[in-house]
Amino acid sequence: MKIGCHISIRKGYEEAAKTAIKLQAGAFQYFSKNPRSLIIKRWNAKDAEACFSLCREQGVLSIAHSPYPTNLASEDSELRHATVMSLRNDLEIAEACGSVGVVVHFGKYKGGDTLQGYKNIIQCLHEVLSDWQGQAKLLIENQAGEGTRMGTSLEELMQIRNLSDCREHIGFCFDTCHAYASGLWPSHPNGWGELAAKASSLGYFDHLKAIHINDSLYPGGMGKDRHENIGKGYIGELRFREFLQSPSLRALPLVLETPTPANGSHASEIEFILELSRIKDVQ
Repeated sequence: MKIGCHISIRKGYEEAAKTAIKLQAGAFQYFSKNPRSLIIKRWNAKDAEACFSLCREQGVLSIAHSPYPTNLASEDSELRHATVMSLRNDLEIAEACGSVGVVVHFGKYKGGDTLQGYKNIIQCLHEVLSDWQGQAKLLIENQAGEGTRMGTSLEELMQIRNLSDCREHIGFCFDTCHAYASGLWPSHPNGWGELAAKASSLGYFDHLKAIHINDSLYPGGMGKDRHENIGKGYIGELRFREFLQSPSLRALPLVLETPTPANGSHASEIEFILELSRIKDVQ
């Protein structure tokens, strides 16, 4: 399985790829630019090309993540314009680095008409993707339900994609903590089996391109987006073991966004996930 973690680009995109390889990771995630700003970044093309070549040579998959201020559902005209331009910038960087795509949160709408929020998301996606010709996709991430319930169901995610004129450029990133926190992933023993059956029936797995693999610091259904290290939270080893055996996930990049261990490296956590994924194969 292609398992890795989030890696800083402070020393460049190629160096981030080298760090992933040193960790013996099969995947990694990076912020395409400053995570707290929508300011357009002028990136080093040679650095991005070197990242692309190294990942291809080593069989490593990467995904970019959009900055935190990104909000597909916003009605603020200035923020909307900045979001569109920023996401195009993110896509161009991801394309240059050979990444699968750019993870973007579903979006939060503060108005009273939730339907308008969905319309804003569809329009924003259209503005970003209407003339996009690259292979990198926008990967919409399910939300935890903290502050708003928008983006917590597979039906919403699929409908947004289905209603887009640019759907071929849209995929999904599934966050395990968010799914558990929102109640999308039920906490009962066969919870993952139930969710996987729904995902298959809706065609969600056909467009799933990346996984954020995080345990949850809080019990399921509380809507709290607080990540915990794998096996140390409320999702727990047994649920992750079942999750990791899903054939639909085998070829996808699985990226940790968990607290950094005391030794400063996610290497042991990556190996632990690999062990969990092998258990049923051995039996």
